Order: sequence, then structure tokens, then C-alpha cells
Amino acid sequence: MSFNTALSGLNAAQAELNVTSNNIANVGTTGFKGSRAEFADIFATSSFGSSSTAIGNGTLLANVAQQFGQGNLEFTQNTLDLAVSGEGFFILSPSETNANNLFTRNGEFGVDNNGFVVNNAGARLQVFPVNSDGTVTATSISSTIPLQLPQTAGVPTVTSLVDIGVNLPASAAVLDPNLFNPLQASTFTQSTSLTVFDSLGESHVVTAYYIKTGANAWGAYYNTTDNTGTTLPIDIAGGTAGAGGQFFHTMTFDNSGVFLASVPDPIITSAIDYGNGSNASGTLNFNYAGNGSTQFSSPFTVNVLEQNGFPIGRLTGVEISDTGVIRANFSNGQSTALGKIALARFQNSQGLAQKGNNSWEDTTSSGTPLVGEAVTSSFGQIRSGAIEVSNVDLTAELVNLIAAQRNFQANAKSIETENTVTQAIINIR
Repeated sequence: MSFNTALSGLNAAQAELNVTSNNIANVGTTGFKGSRAEFADIFATSSFGSSSTAIGNGTLLANVAQQFGQGNLEFTQNTLDLAVSGEGFFILSPSETNANNLFTRNGEFGVDNNGFVVNNAGARLQVFPVNSDGTVTATSISSTIPLQLPQTAGVPTVTSLVDIGVNLPASAAVLDPNLFNPLQASTFTQSTSLTVFDSLGESHVVTAYYIKTGANAWGAYYNTTDNTGTTLPIDIAGGTAGAGGQFFHTMTFDNSGVFLASVPDPIITSAIDYGNGSNASGTLNFNYAGNGSTQFSSPFTVNVLEQNGFPIGRLTGVEISDTGVIRANFSNGQSTALGKIALARFQNSQGLAQKGNNSWEDTTSSGTPLVGEAVTSSFGQIRSGAIEVSNVDLTAELVNLIAAQRNFQANAKSIETENTVTQAIINIR
């Protein structure tokens, strides 16, 4: 009996050594969660035995319990390095054909050759789909999608609206708008230019020419250039016919220099054909009202000059907020929300099945994953540019290693003692 008891102690000590050694081996593994060996005593008696005099039969390994305590955060220079400060697991999709999600605390992510954000094993990070403002459209685990970084900002945005706010000098001389010539500066009072974009994303310079036509009254012509560099007059739909038959619009101010009205209103151009194969039916809407346009006795100034078009952009960087919203920034100044990082938690995290590569799979013991967004409910905060290091306390593990070694030696000594006793009995004559 004592041989078996001591042998169970040896096995238990060996198991504790194995668990401790595994913890020590993974002290530098990102997102690793240490384990603890838990033992139970073996106590057996006969049906009619007395429990007061029964002797135990040794010990056995009852459980290897994973310890899901928070590991320290280590900050990096990689935006795609992610950590959860608090509760929650990242959700991973192993492959396109594998519907069984994996869960991890290891946020060492990169990008594969298709632009998907993946971990070191190639599993894709899952996110919730979002609207343009970053709000989530669906929060179930079945609605999550793999995060993919785009290479461009998509189709270009054609310019349709131009906001202009100018101060036109009240002291300027009155000129005849019918004598306007963009090549002769003496035929207009002031001018300003801005870049607009056609339906193909190509840029064009549009120039506005301002002519004082009377007291508190101004006219404005617009020109651009086609793909050959030839000056292209732009007509204002419903405007006044002027020099060379080009239609311009007028603006009036009150005696305090405040913008009153434009004719026509709104100021919309006729269709513009840039001659490069782009959409030839596009128009521009020039908006002066509400942008602080004035006529004061001060030099010509441009206070507002904005347009709503964009060329095709190239990805320049990614930003990830504390709530997990991923935004892609492009060279054309646009920013697009790509998704929001999905997090999962479990009623019993210790019931998760380890799958290797710092990932787990849900089981009946862990319960089904409860999915949500960062910084909501009991979910933690997303930290971009940081990783969660192993939660193993190396000092404590080294102490456990010594204790397990002593336990092993003590149980071995029990076997040695039992062997001596047995040998003594055999030698009795």
C-alpha cells in the first residue's frame, strides 16, 4: 500500500514540475496565461471500515487550472499590436473554410498578402461591421467579419460644392464686366484659384475672377483648363451674358458690407467637360452665403476656400481608438472606418480548451461566448501599440519549482524507506 501511496506522490510531484516548467518556458510568450496544478487526496475504505482509522491512499492530479489574470502591458511602436486592458478575448477566424472561432489575448497582429490583419498563425482578426461614423451595425458573433486593410480609398469623389468666403475691397474701381479678359489683369478686380476633381479623380484648377460692377455690386466669372491646358470658360446657369457670351453671376452687399444675395441663387454652373473622358455632365455649386463673404474697405482676402472632391488615395496609416474603432487614413485626406474590434468573454474562462498558438476554443464547460464592444458592459479597453505579456510570476514559479523538487525527493525517500522495511522483513529467519 505504501509503495502505491508514495508512487502517487511521485506522479503528483512530477505533474507539478511539468506545469511549473511549462509556465517558466512561456514567461516570454505574449498573451500566455499560466496554469496551476490542483491535487486531490485519494481516500478509500471498505464498506464496513471505520473512517476514524482509515488511512488515505495517496494523491492524484485533479485539475490543471488556467489562471486568466491580467498580464502587464508592454508598449511598442506597431499600431497593429493590440492589448485588452480588462476583460475580453480577441476573436479569430482560423481560415475561410473553418467556422470555429478561436479566442486569444495575444495581440501581436500583422498584415498578410491580401491585406487581412492576422496573427502569427495566419488566423484573421474579427471585427463588427460599422457605419461611416464608426457606429456598429450588428453585434452578434455571426455578424463579425475579418479585418482587411484597403489599398485605396475607393472611387474618387467628384467636386460638386465649393464654399467660398472672401472680402471684396469696397474701394475698388468700377469696371465693365463685358470687357472681361482673363489674360488682362486690368479687366477684373481680383482673382483666386482652387483645385477641384472630376469623376476620374483628376485635378483641375478653377479660377474665380471678381469684377466690381457698381456701388455694393460685384460680378464673378469662372474659368478652368481642359486636359490640353486650354482655357475653358465656365458658364453660370441662369446667369448674365457677358464678355464673349460667357455667363457670369452677380453679388450684392448692404451699406455695412454684409453679403445680401447673389443672382442667380444658387450659383450653379452649366455642365463642365474637362475633355479627358470624365463625366461631362458634372456641375459646380459656388456657395458664398454663410461663409462670411463681405465688402469692406480693406484688401482682398480669402477666408474660406473649400471643395468636397477627392482623388484616389493611398493608405498612409491606421488608427485604432480605445473603443476598438479602426480607421484607415489615406493620402487624399480621407479617413474611413473599417470596423470595430469584437471582444468575447465567457462565464467560465477556465473551461476553455487550449488550442496552441496562444489561442483557446469554447467548450460546454466554458459556455458560449458572450460578444460585445470594448468599454461596454464588463469588457475592457483596447490599447493600440501595446501587447499583454505573460502573466507568469517568474519568482513564484522558481519557488514552486524548488517545492515540487523537494516533494519529489520526499516521496522517493518514502519508497526507499518502504523498500528497507520490506527487505528487513524478507531477511527475518
